Amino acid sequence: MAHIRAWAKFDRGWAMVRSAKAAEYEAILRPVIAVGNEYPSGYIHPAHRHRRSQLLYGAVGTMVVETEQGSWFVRPHQGVWIPGGILHSIRMLGRVAMRSIYVELGACNALPNGCQVIGVSSLLRSLLLAAVDLPMEYEVGSRAEKIMSLLVDEIRDAPIFPLNLPFPAHERLAAQCRGFIDKPTPHETIDDWCERLGMSRRAFTRLFRRETGLSFSMWLRRACLLVAIPRLASGQPVTMVALDLGYASPAAFSSMFKQALGVSPSACQSDGEDGRIDRAM
Repeated sequence: MAHIRAWAKFDRGWAMVRSAKAAEYEAILRPVIAVGNEYPSGYIHPAHRHRRSQLLYGAVGTMVVETEQGSWFVRPHQGVWIPGGILHSIRMLGRVAMRSIYVELGACNALPNGCQVIGVSSLLRSLLLAAVDLPMEYEVGSRAEKIMSLLVDEIRDAPIFPLNLPFPAHERLAAQCRGFIDKPTPHETIDDWCERLGMSRRAFTRLFRRETGLSFSMWLRRACLLVAIPRLASGQPVTMVALDLGYASPAAFSSMFKQALGVSPSACQSDGEDGRIDRAM
C-alpha cells in the first residue's frame, strides 16, 4: 500500500508538470528550456534527434538510451547528456517520469561533446524538478533564467559514470560484438574472437581499443551488464540471470556487478507492480 500511496501523490503532483513535444519548444528563443513527460513501463521512444543538446533525467524509473555509437544505462539519481544532432532511442525499464533540459549550442560549449551518464546531485535534482514548472519563455534576468543558468553549471560539474557500451564502426568487429550481445558469456577470450575474425592477438587488441576505447575484458563486462540490467529490472531472480549469462555462481556475478556499478544486482530489481526501480541505486 505504501508504494500505491506514493504513486497517488506522484500523480497529483504530475498534473502540474509541463508536458510538451519537440515541435513546441525547438523554436523558443531561450538558451535553456525544460520539459516533463511520463511514460509507461516498456515504452520505446523511437530513434529521433534534437537540434539542441539534452540532459535526460528519470525522476522515477530507469531507461536505456541507444545510439549508433553505443548504449547508456540511466538509473535513478543519474542522467544522460546527449549532444545536439545525435540520433537516439529510449527504452523505459519500468514507469518513467522524465525531465529533460534542452540547451542551445552557445550555452553548452564547456559540456561534453559525446553522450555521457552523469550523477544527479540533490541540488541538480531539485533544479530539474523546479525547472519544468517554469514558463518556457521566461523573462531575461528573472529568477527562472537564474535557475536555468545554475542548471547548466551543475551539469558541467556533475560526475561522469562509465555506464555506456560503445560499438565499433569496423563492420566485422561490430557484427561480432552484436552477436555477443545476443548470446553473452563471461568466458569468451581474446583468442576466441581472434580466431573468428582471422586476426592476430596484437592486431585485434589494437583494433578493439581503437574502435571502442575500452579493453576487451572491460567491454565484455559492460555487455553482460547491458543484458542483465533490463532482466533484473523486470523482476527476474539474480540467480537465474547469473546462470543464464554463464557465471559459475550468483556470487561471482554479484561480485562483477558490484565492482562495475557500486551496487548489488538486487538494487536493480523492481520493487512493485508499478515497475519502479529501487531508489538505493
